[in-house]
Amino acid sequence: MRQALAEGDRASVAAVVAGHPSSPLAWTELADLADSEGRAIESFAFASVAADLAREQLVAGGWQSGDPVSWSDEPNRAYLRALDTQRRAAEALGLDDRAGRLADELAIADPEAPARIASEFTPTQLITIVSAHDSGTDETFDHATSVATHTGDPVAEPAAPDAAGED
Repeated sequence: MRQALAEGDRASVAAVVAGHPSSPLAWTELADLADSEGRAIESFAFASVAADLAREQLVAGGWQSGDPVSWSDEPNRAYLRALDTQRRAAEALGLDDRAGRLADELAIADPEAPARIASEFTPTQLITIVSAHDSGTDETFDHATSVATHTGDPVAEPAAPDAAGED
């Protein structure tokens, strides 16, 4: 199942879930995909299923609610990621109390998990790359390359107005 997810593309994630419906990891991947596409309702639903399935597996292994769930143990990552994806979706849907409870649950499970998830599992990792050939026109890419990006931090902007040009 992990191999199918690793080798597949965005379109194949749902097929992996259909083939492995009891896999928290597959549901978490589907939730993250929905999140990356701005589909908060689907993301929330898929992440809820993932978290429930992962909890069932944890309980079967002797875990009790409130016990730590270490990020360093790879099978736990689906649960921790599902909680975080569900939290983000809850925030997007305006379910602030739910989002707060999920953030607390994640912090209790593993205080380092939110930072690890943010650095290792960002929605941009799921972006499909489209070439100029696939888009049928070079206009999109010509415009995209001419748009300047500003961080708002004058230190990070080498061409900031009034910059002395010094290091």
